[in-house]
Amino acid sequence: MKRSKIIMITGSAMLLALFIFPLWNITLEAPQYPEPLGMDIWINKVVDSNPNDIKNINLMNHYIGMKDVPVTMKEFKIFPIVILVMAVLGILIGIIGKRKLFLFWGITMIVLGIIGMYDFYLWLYDYGHNLNPHAAIKIPGQGYMPPLFGAKSILNFNAISLPMTGAYFMVVGIALSFVAFFQAKKETKKIYY
Repeated sequence: MKRSKIIMITGSAMLLALFIFPLWNITLEAPQYPEPLGMDIWINKVVDSNPNDIKNINLMNHYIGMKDVPVTMKEFKIFPIVILVMAVLGILIGIIGKRKLFLFWGITMIVLGIIGMYDFYLWLYDYGHNLNPHAAIKIPGQGYMPPLFGAKSILNFNAISLPMTGAYFMVVGIALSFVAFFQAKKETKKIYY
């Protein structure tokens, strides 16, 4: 089997790591919490980074009018299907071995990734700005949106939002589709010499 095919199949299969590892993490650090609070975001759920973190986040957020951290979202049904379909499609493209399809798959994954990050941004924006007007603590004009990426101060909290293992597997998998494309180009040139 040509090296380009193996690279493409490997890159596509790396998407399946999203079923094993979390995609993203949001951590909240504050003086009153010796252990930071956090949530790990998977492709189909949000879970505690440490026991009872989400419960404590929800209790704290209640006072400022934020919604509870969702346990169900439409994305949790759609995203696993998209990842599975794209992984299988990429593996089939790798077996077929057409270099233009390697490029098509990689570009499609980048577009899907941008759409996913935009959807995540919209969710974070709604979560941090769509507040209950009857909340116990109200600060006019204050939003509590965690950052999409990086760190941000929100009142006395430092909110940190970073990719986790699953996201790294996905990025490397996408990058490998472009490596496969250029490798296939080199293999095609060798045939002509």
